[in-house]
Amino acid sequence: MKKNDISTVGLATLGCKVNQCDSAALAGDLAAAGFTLVPFSGPADAYIINTCTVTAFADFQARQLIRRAHRANPCARILVTGCYAQTQAEALAAIDHVSYVVGNDSKHQIPELLGAPVRTQGQKQVGDIFSVRQFRAAPAAGPANRTRAFFKIQDGCDAFCSYCIVPLARGKSRSLPLAAFLAGARELAARDYREIVLTGIHLGFYGQDLEPPADLAGALAAVLAQHPQTRFRLSSIEPNEVTDALLELFVRHDNLCPHLHLPLQSGDDGILRQMKRRYDAAFYRALVAKVVQTVPDMAVGVDVMVGFPGENEEAFAHTLALLKELPLAYLHVFPYSERPGTAALAIAPKVLPPVKKERAAVLRLLGTQKREAFARRFLGRTLPVLVEQTRDKKTGLARGFSHNYLPVVLDKPPGSLVNSIRGVTVESYRDNKLTGRVIDG
Repeated sequence: MKKNDISTVGLATLGCKVNQCDSAALAGDLAAAGFTLVPFSGPADAYIINTCTVTAFADFQARQLIRRAHRANPCARILVTGCYAQTQAEALAAIDHVSYVVGNDSKHQIPELLGAPVRTQGQKQVGDIFSVRQFRAAPAAGPANRTRAFFKIQDGCDAFCSYCIVPLARGKSRSLPLAAFLAGARELAARDYREIVLTGIHLGFYGQDLEPPADLAGALAAVLAQHPQTRFRLSSIEPNEVTDALLELFVRHDNLCPHLHLPLQSGDDGILRQMKRRYDAAFYRALVAKVVQTVPDMAVGVDVMVGFPGENEEAFAHTLALLKELPLAYLHVFPYSERPGTAALAIAPKVLPPVKKERAAVLRLLGTQKREAFARRFLGRTLPVLVEQTRDKKTGLARGFSHNYLPVVLDKPPGSLVNSIRGVTVESYRDNKLTGRVIDG
């Protein structure tokens, strides 16, 4: 048993894929230190909550998990880390039963903290995130028994959009050195992950802080050529960072998944300026047209925000009209949430919550329609599908994702298909998923 009789640890993760990468790396560090990871929902000697703070609801979820952990074991040590911990350390430290608050700059110290005695409740290990200049290289990590791994190659953000708290939580943009990037990709490919998702807070900024400088397209070209049997997928990337060199990679390399997630946030130019976004609606429209012309099967996903301060009916109508026009695969719709320390707090007038809710419902309905229309384009086509470990809940049959991020249910149980990329002829669309017949196995 560890010091202070801490042997078992429950770990919960909120938020983005970068946080998932951080938690996977932390899980490895905990195991190496002799701790045993157990389900967060059950009894444990200690609980770690890796938080998000993008919205007020994310903060609420973190506080719920703190209470849940205390109910599961009133004597357990509770440690809160992540973006909420970085930005609101004092508030979290004041919550009953919280033993430690650990900032994003100190996550690597968590195994050591768990083995040390607690002097007082609510101890804080939170430094100045803006003083962090070097990318803290976590081991390339993927969950056990999964076919897809997330690989963080960039952290931090210098953009400071007016609504966004992420730069305050993550600090300045910094990148995994190119040699470590290539080594991490080799490690994951050697562990037989058939798909590697490259993630970052501001992925398109990859390499700009390195010496000598690198760029995402150049680094990606190297890993694609080195691992032709492994699929690579990009997480979210800013619209003005989709370069011709990057688009050309989708044409040249079959193992780069034709899927781009391009945050829009608003289709109104006035709101985009208030948000401090670095493009206008015309640029975004032209970019999406260029993307789908270059790569016809490309799935283009969108983040869009409703209810930003000053968004009147006309501004929302501009957003709705643009989204209706664009050839999109799906929408992620978020109501605006005030975040402490952001410039948008000073912008008026505020949009009332019922109006935000109504606008979000309108866009979510449009998103459902866009998702179905995109999926139906591939009826009768044969798609490469990476078969996952988990079965379709309704049928018990194998399931997976196509190269362009379409969920597909197969006509066979998983069995030997798991973790293989199979040609699947798409036959129908139901329950928000395509169904298909395996033709090569």
